[in-house]
Amino acid sequence: MVRLLWISPQEALSVVIATTGMYVAMVLMVRLLGPRILARLSSFDMAAVIAFGAVIGRAALGDTPRFGGGLVALGTLVALQVVAGRLRRVRWGDRALMRHAVLLMAGSVVVEENLHRSHITASDLQTALREAGVRRPSEVAAVVFEPTGKFSVMRRGAPIDPMLLSGVVGAALVPARFLGAPEAEARGMQAD
Repeated sequence: MVRLLWISPQEALSVVIATTGMYVAMVLMVRLLGPRILARLSSFDMAAVIAFGAVIGRAALGDTPRFGGGLVALGTLVALQVVAGRLRRVRWGDRALMRHAVLLMAGSVVVEENLHRSHITASDLQTALREAGVRRPSEVAAVVFEPTGKFSVMRRGAPIDPMLLSGVVGAALVPARFLGAPEAEARGMQAD
């Protein structure tokens, strides 16, 4: 009975190596494909995510999954997450692990090149605009596709602090009339 639950040290090492290999492979795939893979999950995307999990689990645990192997695999995944979190705190680690935010709309103009770069369709962008309550493109100052796979929709009206666009690929395309320093806005409020 114990043999059915637990694994040997050699088997544990095998689980650690397989889990680490699958984790690194998945991180590389997400890095190459971009955060689009994590954005909105259609039914097709959900099926793919479930299949990814099944493949990773099968590769990590081998032919005969056991409780001990599952514990080792879970512990390895948690340890890898901790290591990745610490690596993201240093500049080179953050660059290696994370993608940059990408400008998808500058004003009412769609930046087609960045849509393609991010593997985002026009339909994905339109969905994000509707979810943000945008009724027409003329209401938009900028739309940014974040490294998390989410969309940030900034409306026209109050100026955007340029600091919020630092590090965003294509930020220079946002028309200057939509930008403003927070100090200038504060001075304008004091004059009223």
